[in-house]
Amino acid sequence: MYARPQFQALSHALRQHASLIHVLIGPRQVGKTTLARQLAQKLRWPSIYASADAALPPGPEWIETHWQAARRQATASTPVLLVLDELQKVRGWSETLKQLWDNRPPACDIRLLVLGSSALMMQHGLTESLAGRFFLHRCGHWSFPECRDAFGWSLPEWIYFGGYPGAAAFRNEEPQWKQYVLDSLVEPTLSRDVLQLQKVTKPALLRHLFLLSAAHPAQILSYNKMLGQLLDAGNTTTLAHYLVLLDTAFLLSGLHLHSGNAIRQRASSPKLVLWNNALVSAVGGGTFALAQDDGGIWGRLVENAVGAHLLNGLPRPEFDLRYWRDGDGEVDYVVIRGGQTWAMEVKSGRGAKLPGMDLFRRRYPEARGLLVGGNGIPLDEFFTASPPEWFT
Repeated sequence: MYARPQFQALSHALRQHASLIHVLIGPRQVGKTTLARQLAQKLRWPSIYASADAALPPGPEWIETHWQAARRQATASTPVLLVLDELQKVRGWSETLKQLWDNRPPACDIRLLVLGSSALMMQHGLTESLAGRFFLHRCGHWSFPECRDAFGWSLPEWIYFGGYPGAAAFRNEEPQWKQYVLDSLVEPTLSRDVLQLQKVTKPALLRHLFLLSAAHPAQILSYNKMLGQLLDAGNTTTLAHYLVLLDTAFLLSGLHLHSGNAIRQRASSPKLVLWNNALVSAVGGGTFALAQDDGGIWGRLVENAVGAHLLNGLPRPEFDLRYWRDGDGEVDYVVIRGGQTWAMEVKSGRGAKLPGMDLFRRRYPEARGLLVGGNGIPLDEFFTASPPEWFT
């Protein structure tokens, strides 16, 4: 069975850092549960796995029950691996876990691994109740090297079909592949991970916003234009809030404009980037072959894939991902790390002119430029490397 790169790091962390709660966050269906089961097999400790992913979220007693089951098996010389999946859905989970963790007896060696698919809910509970007691691990969407090694995919296949391992079995049955992505991946994320955990007054608007964004990957859309195309539309504040919710579920981000004016930056039109190109292709009505033949569609897929690669691979808040536009000048992505700035242009063809890049670097002379695709960094080389390697 294929093991993701996080496997070795988690294995080492669980062995060496028993005094910490290890938290693994990431999207649905990217292999977090499989990773936990692989760890249980390798570590060869007694293990307990429990998932709170139910239609009716459980209460704190759910945590206490599994904790006591692990405590009965654990000794000072025999650790027990306790895996609690989708823990953010349990009411009062962070306070309950803090009490149990702080009061565990010295002779009870429980190695705790917590899995979650909502970054906002997990980090809120961790920082409020469990500060100093946890280590955060990230498990993002599957990268090109992972899909290449696990499924034998080419770069164009990964750019179109994205990185959901469960959907790979439907690679040669595109209608079934699209149905699987929408029914088994998108719908559970929206209905369980977003609507159950956050107050959403207009659930239909949230779904329509996601579908509109998937139809406009890597494009800048004003909130007023979105309101004109959405049913049951609210106001710009509601749309901005829903974009944040979709971001915490690892589906979609609305990138801000890069500007020296903080107010203008927050009020800017968002650039919509999907975290996985499967979400774009599943919503579209075309096919893999038609997408490759259409330069406009393929260009958007490539540009979105670059943005998704950066979102999945650049840890926040160390890195900040934005875009830039001023009049006719535009830069696809702007990466901020501390006091350093990189301007990125993405080319799916061989075009050599970069008017936006030239204008940006005149405006921000300290910025560095990075061209991906075209005559710049080859796409396969860019997607093979870890994103932070380009910004050191």
